[in-house]
Amino acid sequence: MNAIEIKGLCKSFKDFQIDHVDLTLPGGCVVGLVGENGAGKSTTIKLILNMLFKDSGSITVLGKDNAKELDSVKEEIGVVFDESYFPPSLNPGQLGNVLKHLYKTWDDKQYRDYLAKFGLPLKKTIGKLSRGMKMKLSIIAAMSHHPKLLLLDEATSGLDPVVRDDILDMLNDFTRDEEHSVLISSHIVSDLEKICDYIAFMHKGKLVLFEEKDRLIEQYGVVHCTKEELDQIDAQAVIGRKIGSYGAEAIVLKTAVPKGMLSYPIDIEKLFIFMIKERE
Repeated sequence: MNAIEIKGLCKSFKDFQIDHVDLTLPGGCVVGLVGENGAGKSTTIKLILNMLFKDSGSITVLGKDNAKELDSVKEEIGVVFDESYFPPSLNPGQLGNVLKHLYKTWDDKQYRDYLAKFGLPLKKTIGKLSRGMKMKLSIIAAMSHHPKLLLLDEATSGLDPVVRDDILDMLNDFTRDEEHSVLISSHIVSDLEKICDYIAFMHKGKLVLFEEKDRLIEQYGVVHCTKEELDQIDAQAVIGRKIGSYGAEAIVLKTAVPKGMLSYPIDIEKLFIFMIKERE
């Protein structure tokens, strides 16, 4: 069963729209939702959670229609936004005592084990924790009621590399269970490249590419050549290009690279940057 299925999703605002998005999160997989600020990532997640009402299209979450049946699977969903919304006067120990009364499947031992593993103090008030510690706490709380699906919206944004790496370790632990699925949005593409099975690129409310991460790396390469040499490559095979006074750099389908021209490996971040600049 797919954890999330989105078909023909549309939502219009005064100056922005989500435009016919189709996206699938296969069960047991991690999908990275990538896009610049304002691309529509957060809006899409809020539509999945029915926090915003769609204009058209369909969304199912863990096999349930998100507009009519989401309540029946809320226990199986963990959600983390880009800010912690827990009461700042509580400490992590007190927070656990509150949450165990909200979730039927709350696992207090797992919660406290996570707190110890990631160095979060039981008795320090949440308001006095660093931003990184607050985000760790949010993810720990989301994982401690045994959800099948995690939705994370810019959970690593604004954090230093060490804290981001800790959070990625937490997600790796979670996804060792093949029944667990994750949708994580971020504009920090290098983070997603470490943990994702699929990459979804959003730009100005549209899903411009959705593909397995490994397949993207296998399919595309970077070429360095003259502008004239680049013009000889099928334009439809060129994902993005940068042309300067010293020549051209482009990301292209490896199968379209002319004989004798070398192509070099890409990373997902470079692919994203070139693709967006090409569209603009």
